[in-house]
Amino acid sequence: MKNKIRKSTWLTVLLLIYVSVMAAYLLPHNREMSHTEKYITFAASYVIVIVLWFVLRKKEQLQQKRRREKQKDENLNQR
Repeated sequence: MKNKIRKSTWLTVLLLIYVSVMAAYLLPHNREMSHTEKYITFAASYVIVIVLWFVLRKKEQLQQKRRREKQKDENLNQR
């Protein structure tokens, strides 16, 4: 059976790439914000993506736990 890439992983990687590209392109061209605001915005974006990863991982773990419990219940009912 192939190892499936988890949604939490590929979505997080995709968002990190997106945030990095947008920061590399937009932050140097933005003259209206101070350097501190730029770096805080950049860091906050990464923190949000990392928090999203934790939330998605927890959700996946709960789904797996429910699946295992459901299979366990079905196996007990079949006996």
